[in-house]
Amino acid sequence: MAIHPAIHPDIAVTHPDKLIWKNPPIPKASYLSYLVQASSRMLPFLENKTLTVIRYPNGVPGDSFFQKHFPDNVPDFVQTVTEDAESRIICNNLSTLVWLGNQAAVEFHIPFQTFSSDDPDEIVFDLDPPDRQHFPWAVHAAREMKQLFDRLAVKSYPKLSGSRGIQIHLPLHRTKLSYAETRLFTSFIATVLTQRFPLEFTTERLKKNRLGRLYIDYVQHAQGKTIICPYSARGKEGATVAAPLRWSEVTDQLRMERFTIPYVLRRIASEPCPMTGYFQQCNTSLPGIIAALKAHQAAPHIIS
Repeated sequence: MAIHPAIHPDIAVTHPDKLIWKNPPIPKASYLSYLVQASSRMLPFLENKTLTVIRYPNGVPGDSFFQKHFPDNVPDFVQTVTEDAESRIICNNLSTLVWLGNQAAVEFHIPFQTFSSDDPDEIVFDLDPPDRQHFPWAVHAAREMKQLFDRLAVKSYPKLSGSRGIQIHLPLHRTKLSYAETRLFTSFIATVLTQRFPLEFTTERLKKNRLGRLYIDYVQHAQGKTIICPYSARGKEGATVAAPLRWSEVTDQLRMERFTIPYVLRRIASEPCPMTGYFQQCNTSLPGIIAALKAHQAAPHIIS
């Protein structure tokens, strides 16, 4: 993997040869080069959102820790906001992104709303199979969900979680909905799928009660919760990425392990982002659907 000739003028890279991933071997300089090259696609999803990172100071695999509160003495180019009397980082520029990467921040997790709003600007479903060997179950669930969304005229965008499943993003650009309202929709979609495929899908939160089924996580879409940012790497062996997909790629041939940092870099260089237009999509059908769900709490008749 090529190293960017000048990673960033604001950052004095420390230990550039230190391995962030051991399998495949990716040193810090190459990882920072990835962040630079992915930044134009990644930063719009990070913009104005309080950030939680997972840092791997000794590389992957290795000890890690979550960090969402930062000291006050961060560089001047880093924007911060105060939340619960603690300083939170907003990653609005490339300098901040590379600065975090230089601290071995591997995973970038974001809330569903900006720091200045109490309402979500997207809905995300997490399709979580019991392990990576059962990834085809996530493909099946995603395709079934896509059919529902198409029938409801809801625009959706799939992405790999980079861990073991698939996540489905629904943009809410200029579509003002509360978390209570979006919960009506997410729980409805999850209920429809689990009723149709009770032996394959579940909404049971406790792993011991899932009986080996794929978990449709709609509860995670809530205030105070987070999701992995598109194009963020994951702290997994293989250096996999939470990579956006085209719906045409969500087939039985899809393989999570293919979407590594080097592979995603080649995609970035050769094709447009599958989530192009995401921040212009309003999903104007959702308020009407949610109004119907409010009127008929048991509303499975909306989709026959």
